[in-house]
Amino acid sequence: MTEFTVKLADERGRVQEQTHAAATAEELRARFTQAGYLVYSVKARSSLGSSTKKKVKLAPFLVFNQQFLTLIRAGLPILSSLDLLSKRQKDMNFRAQLEDVTGRIKTGESISSAFEAQGSFPLVYTTTLLAGERSGNLEEVLQRFLEFQRVSLTFRKKLTASLIYPAILIVMVIGLFIFLITFVVPRFAQLYDQLGTQLPKLTMILLAVGQDAQKYGLYIAPVVGLMIYGLYRWSKTEGGATTIDKIRVSLPLVGSVWVRYQVGLFSRTLSTLLTGGLPLVPSLETAARSIDSRQIAKAVYSSVETVREGKGLAVSLEATKVFPELSIEMIEVGESTGALPQMLNSVAEFFEEDVQTSLAAIMSLIEPAIMVVMGVVVVVILIALYLPIFSLNGTGQ
Repeated sequence: MTEFTVKLADERGRVQEQTHAAATAEELRARFTQAGYLVYSVKARSSLGSSTKKKVKLAPFLVFNQQFLTLIRAGLPILSSLDLLSKRQKDMNFRAQLEDVTGRIKTGESISSAFEAQGSFPLVYTTTLLAGERSGNLEEVLQRFLEFQRVSLTFRKKLTASLIYPAILIVMVIGLFIFLITFVVPRFAQLYDQLGTQLPKLTMILLAVGQDAQKYGLYIAPVVGLMIYGLYRWSKTEGGATTIDKIRVSLPLVGSVWVRYQVGLFSRTLSTLLTGGLPLVPSLETAARSIDSRQIAKAVYSSVETVREGKGLAVSLEATKVFPELSIEMIEVGESTGALPQMLNSVAEFFEEDVQTSLAAIMSLIEPAIMVVMGVVVVVILIALYLPIFSLNGTGQ
C-alpha cells in the first residue's frame, strides 16, 4: 500500500487535501469519484516531505468527544455530527483533521481507521473506537473513554500541582546563585584589588569563579543550552528513552513511585479496553504502547507471548518480575472471579492514591532540603566574601 495526497472538492465546492493509502492512484481516484467528489490530483506522498501533524490538546479533545457523544445519542448520524463539530472548532489544526476524518469516512473508511490515519490522536482512543465498531456499541465505549480520560486528567493535574512549588524553589536557588556569582562577587573582587591585601583561599576560589563566570558566561549559556537540547533529542530516541527510564526506575524513593504510577496507568487503560469488548491480547499490546515506561512496556509485551500460550495474565506478569506483588495478587483475584476489568480498575485506583500519598511525603522532605541548600549556598558565599574584612578588622586591633 502506498500513501497518496489527494486534492479534491466536495459537493459544496470546498477544496481539500487529504492523505490516503491505496494500491494505485487510479484506485484512489475511482473511490473518491464514486463517493461524489471532484478529484483534481492524486500524487504519491514523499516520505521525506511528509510532516507530522500536531497533537490535539487533551482538554479541547475531551470537549469534542463529549459533544460528539451527545449528538450521537440524540440520533444524529456520525458524518453529520463530525461535520457540525468540525465547523465549530477554533483550532485550525484540529478542524483540518476532523474534516479529513469526515472525508475518509465518506469514502468508506471506518471511523477508527480515519482517526488513526491522522497520527495525532491517542492510541487508546482509536482502539476504543475500533472496539465500539466491532461490538456495535460506539456510544458506550465513547462514554467509557471519556470517564477514563477525565480521571487520568484529574490525576495528572494533582501530580503537576504537587511539583510546582519544589520547581519554583529550585529555580530560585539557581537564580540566586547566578546573581551572587555574576553580580555581587565581581563587586567584591574590585574592592579587594584596590585594597591589595592577602586573601583567604576560600575567597580566592570564589572570586576566580565569579571572574570566569563574567568572562565566559556568554559562551557557557549557549553550550549549556545545546547540551540540554541534545539531551532532549537523545531522550526521544529508542536507546535514549530506554536508558533514561532505567535510570528513573533505579532512583531511590522516586523510582518506586514512577513504577506504581505507570502500573496504575496501564491497569486503567487495560480495564477500559477490556470493558469496551476488545480481546485480552490486543488490549495488552495497546496498553503497553500507551505507557511511558519502556521497562514496564517491555514486560507487558513479554507477557503477551505467555498469554498467547494459554497462561493467565497474573502468572504472565509475575514472570516479568517488574510489576508490584500487590498488583499481581489483585489481578489474580480478578481472573479467578471473572471480574478482571473491575479489578484492574481497583488496581488503578489503589496505585493512584498510593502515588499521591508517596509524592506528598517526598515533597515534604524535598522542600525543606531545598531551603537548607539555599541557606548553605548563601552562607558560604557571604563568609567567603566577608572573611577578608573580618581579617582586616582583627589585624587592625
